[in-house]
Amino acid sequence: MSSGSTDDTMRVLVYSDDAATRTEVSQAIGRRPAADVPLVEIVECATEPKVHQWLGSGEIDVAILDGETQPAGGMGVARQAKDEVYDCPPICLIIARRDDRWLADWSKADAVVSQPLEPLVLADTVADLMRRRSATRLNAK
Repeated sequence: MSSGSTDDTMRVLVYSDDAATRTEVSQAIGRRPAADVPLVEIVECATEPKVHQWLGSGEIDVAILDGETQPAGGMGVARQAKDEVYDCPPICLIIARRDDRWLADWSKADAVVSQPLEPLVLADTVADLMRRRSATRLNAK
């Protein structure tokens, strides 16, 4: 696997209205969250319309959505994407409270991580979703 071509890169969308959260997520994932997955290109979004635009483009491989984002939280955005986006990428939802797990299930998220973020847990979760996307993507690159 050569590390410079776009074929060896997967796009990970990070949605949060909080720039610090987007930075924390990006740093936890790093350039490659596991040795057996491609390099990561981070796409940051702070608004719901931009998230839907990116998810609908077919160019996102994994999405990480902050459940606490205002005014449109990641849970509702995830549910809408899973219902409306053809070949929707796997979604990881960041929740603030353990009690929000049932809402994450309602949102149809593929994975859930809790605040405070543990970088290794997030990186492992994203790597798992990247592997899943590589195996199940309908319009393979």
